[in-house]
Amino acid sequence: MVHSGETRTIVLAAAALSGAGMISASSAFVAPGSQPVVHRPAGGASAAVRAPAEAQSGVAASASMLLLSGGAACSLLAASRQQAARSSRVKMNIVPSPGFSTLPEFEKPLTGFQGVLGDQEPLGLWDPLGFTKDGNVEKFKKRREVEIKHGRVAMFASIGYIVPEYFKFPGFLAPSLDLKFADVPSGLKALPIVPAAGWAQIVAFCGFLELVYNKPTGEPGNYGKGNLGLGSIGLGGSVQDPTLRAKKLNAELANGRLAMFAIIGMFFQDGLTGSAWGDWALYTASPLRAFEGETGVQQPVGFWDPLGLAADGDSAKFLRRRETEIKHGRVAMYATIGYITPEYFRWPGFLSPSLNLKFADVPNGLAAISKVPGNGWAQIVAFAGFYELFVYKYNGKPGDYGWKPITSSDPVKLKGKLNAEIANGRLAMMAIIGMFFQDGLTGSAWGDWSLYTASPLRAFESETGIQPPVGFWDPLGLSTSGNAADFKRRREVELKHGRVSMFATIGYIVPEYFRIPGFLSNYQGIKFAEVPNGLAALSKVPSLGWFQIILFAGLIEVNVYNEEQNNEPGNYGAGFLGLRTVGIMNTGIKEPDLRKKKLNSELANGRLAMMAIIGMLFQDGLTGSAWGDWALYTASPLR
Repeated sequence: MVHSGETRTIVLAAAALSGAGMISASSAFVAPGSQPVVHRPAGGASAAVRAPAEAQSGVAASASMLLLSGGAACSLLAASRQQAARSSRVKMNIVPSPGFSTLPEFEKPLTGFQGVLGDQEPLGLWDPLGFTKDGNVEKFKKRREVEIKHGRVAMFASIGYIVPEYFKFPGFLAPSLDLKFADVPSGLKALPIVPAAGWAQIVAFCGFLELVYNKPTGEPGNYGKGNLGLGSIGLGGSVQDPTLRAKKLNAELANGRLAMFAIIGMFFQDGLTGSAWGDWALYTASPLRAFEGETGVQQPVGFWDPLGLAADGDSAKFLRRRETEIKHGRVAMYATIGYITPEYFRWPGFLSPSLNLKFADVPNGLAAISKVPGNGWAQIVAFAGFYELFVYKYNGKPGDYGWKPITSSDPVKLKGKLNAEIANGRLAMMAIIGMFFQDGLTGSAWGDWSLYTASPLRAFESETGIQPPVGFWDPLGLSTSGNAADFKRRREVELKHGRVSMFATIGYIVPEYFRIPGFLSNYQGIKFAEVPNGLAALSKVPSLGWFQIILFAGLIEVNVYNEEQNNEPGNYGAGFLGLRTVGIMNTGIKEPDLRKKKLNSELANGRLAMMAIIGMLFQDGLTGSAWGDWALYTASPLR
């Protein structure tokens, strides 16, 4: 009879248990302190009673044999059950959920590694180098653990770059060297300043956490320290809700990935300019400065080369790319005009007499591609190729082919016109791509929304916050996936940011008319009246004050406003205007139309407040006042 793997294991386990029983049947059940029962042969009474010590030895040996055999059987049974569980999960193609366990089993789904934590929109499972092609689970787990560790370190490092710009510990870093924390610069400059003993402490502390304290488990990055690692100091535990847990783990991975990019960018800028904030004025030796005076370098971005194509300082390559840019811009300007003109004018007569095809019969936009005859396309390609190869030959000056309908003898005016051409060409390239996209999406270059009935965006057209005149406005296409969970999460973030911005805006205005009497800090003798308004207050508020603010905000975020009511973003059961939070009970607004109106008002006001507070911060930083007194900004280039 052929047994399955599990059946064979159970048979072996049963055999092991049976053998253990047979071996130990004569002596394994002797009561402590009693004499063993003597089994006499049927033929006589020649066997004597054994000594107690010998009996105890027999008991021990038999018991050991029983334990070993039983342990082997239990191990076989446990392995059988684990193998069966794994097989059933793979066959059912189920991606295991973290569930309520702090140490969930990490399994590879049948479809590879798609669906595990970290696979997020819009990329999903992104593995351009093919590290997961071998399907090796252990390698995947090892790389995921490394990714999580690097992300966590990068998040700390990014914060460590920013915080010293605003706060440093008082006192001495190294009393024996008379080195204060305030003497240590921020960023890469700190490396030679920190004493060797300090580096030894850092390395020893990291080594202790890595080798002794953080013990690996079955789940990459989970060392049993609970949410945010607070279990290390006895606060909090793991997140028990599986959906919330998966969300927070995904957020940690995403934030860690962003932090890795951020810290590398900070290192690069710090090394390049001497500051993590990359003050361009400090980097006088940049090869990019070779092209700062070129045509096309215009305000407000100046010399804009985010991909670093000109970083090698090669003038020939720069001129070739500029030539390509000008050509593409000119073609895009013609194409944009060509999209617009047929809406108002078409040539009379026939496009192709042999095919009885009139100009008026050719639709506008992408729909025309299938209507133009093959001979027509051949003529277009031949005409463009003739100009490219024989007429407009490159002479070392990008875009200058000797035909100058728009020119000037004044060098300043000529440069202004050439800059205008490049700027218009750049705009036209963006415009024609937008027309193509709208045309393909809706059948019209003007993107008539009523023509696109199958849009996943229509799933959110009735949501709160959709208001005239723009209606459903999503210029970045964040909701094009139609994912309701993503939409709800973004709406919750929008509401929170709007509420904070409304408070912040009020907080900018009120101190101009009223301040709380008394002391902000009795210990430091700081009165509320002595704290300036706006950004200038950042340096005046004591560090303990900032700690209290952060602690209060964290308490509200983590423990008070943390449970969504009625599956509605931003509703935490605090009632109208959040009055339940301060003990004023109310049942909220019951009338649906009035409630929706007030929720729409909150969103609209929050959006306005986000714009307002950014404007106040900008004006405050620029002029020293949130109200932007123009007379205070004498150095403005606008003057």
